[in-house]
Amino acid sequence: MLNLAVLLEDSARNVPDRTAVICGEMRFTYAEINAKANQVANGLKKLGIEKGQKVALSSPNLPFFPIIYYGILKAGAVVVPLNILFKSREIAYHLDDSDARAFFCFEGSKELPLGEEGFKGFQNTDACENFVLLTLDPKAESPYENTQTFWQFIENEPTEFESETTSETDTAVILYTSGTTGQPKGAELTHLNVVLNARLSDTMYPRRDADVHLITLPLFHSFGQVVQMNAGFYNRATLVLLPRFTPEDALTLMEKHDVTIFAGVPTMYWALFNYADADRFDLERISKNLRLCKSGGSPLPVEVLKGFEAKFNTKMVEGYGLSETSPVAVFNKYGESKAGSIGFPVWGVEVRIVDENGDDVPEGSLGEIAIRGHCVMKGYYKRPEATQAAIRNGWFHTGDIGRRDAEGYLYITDRVKDMILRGGFNVYPRELEEVLMTHEGVSLCAIVGVASNEHGEEIKAYIVKKDGVELTETEIIEWCKANMASYKYPRFVEFLESLPMTATGKILKRELR
Repeated sequence: MLNLAVLLEDSARNVPDRTAVICGEMRFTYAEINAKANQVANGLKKLGIEKGQKVALSSPNLPFFPIIYYGILKAGAVVVPLNILFKSREIAYHLDDSDARAFFCFEGSKELPLGEEGFKGFQNTDACENFVLLTLDPKAESPYENTQTFWQFIENEPTEFESETTSETDTAVILYTSGTTGQPKGAELTHLNVVLNARLSDTMYPRRDADVHLITLPLFHSFGQVVQMNAGFYNRATLVLLPRFTPEDALTLMEKHDVTIFAGVPTMYWALFNYADADRFDLERISKNLRLCKSGGSPLPVEVLKGFEAKFNTKMVEGYGLSETSPVAVFNKYGESKAGSIGFPVWGVEVRIVDENGDDVPEGSLGEIAIRGHCVMKGYYKRPEATQAAIRNGWFHTGDIGRRDAEGYLYITDRVKDMILRGGFNVYPRELEEVLMTHEGVSLCAIVGVASNEHGEEIKAYIVKKDGVELTETEIIEWCKANMASYKYPRFVEFLESLPMTATGKILKRELR
């Protein structure tokens, strides 16, 4: 018997008065988060939500998220976190596809009318019967007919609740993939998947009492949700929530709250070390407290790693995983990381590098990364064929290309779908991006393949220049010709002010294509 909500409940029993969540001027102790989660669970039972039924949640990094997340789990239901950038059509799809019976949705703002989009999506579903609007003002009324606010939902509900007994193999969370290769699919993660992944923090870096996490990664995404929120609650840490990342806000909170652990995607680290006004902050104090910086979500360019470590006088550790692996499957050893590498398989997980036939490739050779262990999902919700295609003979095939060196360190080369086939040669954009990032005038770049009658695909570079630098397309191409093989260097170059990114900070190569 296991319920993921134990991560909160155990800490609430042992350190009830410790600050669990800070967001702006709001502060909640572990006891307070647990009590409100109990009210949510009681409210869900009153709605008739039964064990195993799905409840959707769309909220930025606000205290609402952990309160409702654990409340859903306590009720024995399944959490379906939704991207806050979804439009009504996308929301309707996810509510229908997941069979969600209830939907908690943040009210949003003029710039991001999440409540309006959420209610429209809710109205266009058949099975979802309950809509609850999350309002910052406890006295506000819902503007949508026959709906209630979060505060009305928990009003008069008891602050005690005995969590439903769930099996370790029961689904706890359904995380939807980005849908880059078709309609988004829901990865079913069990209570055991997520509990063990959260507890991996004990094996990946030294545990310290009363750590302070800065969480600016979206909590609806597996990285922020499991590696920081769930691991943080398990470790009895204080979670400082930042709804929207900016370098200034992140540094302000690091300094104000003596943050000890930060996790981000490579573009966040790139933004921090390129932030021109960083010296306004007490970087010595920030570095002294910041004992661990974790990177994931996409490959970390070595130049970004070096630049961040030099500027902030701290060490970064890179890992790897996917929504389908709960998410962490590979992580660098604390104090023994190797630049450019994602490290070693974590405790209880095996990794192979295989060819198209599923056979192991030689050491140092490229192949697809396949993963087996406690972290691998139960399957894709209502998609047995997609599950069978992804999990073969017990191994989850990631679609990522990688290699293993003589010391056993693993490296990500690229996504299979991002590989460029130029004139019969396989070209891996990640390799070229690493080289291009060493150019003194390049701040950020992305390589994609574009259609070519002559070669099938041609190579194009999108580049963000460093401030004050003058560069031309010809200069970049000539530099690349001198530093890359003749079949690899980009034939086309385009300069942009910024690169398109997802809500989690990943570069959207499909938009560039």
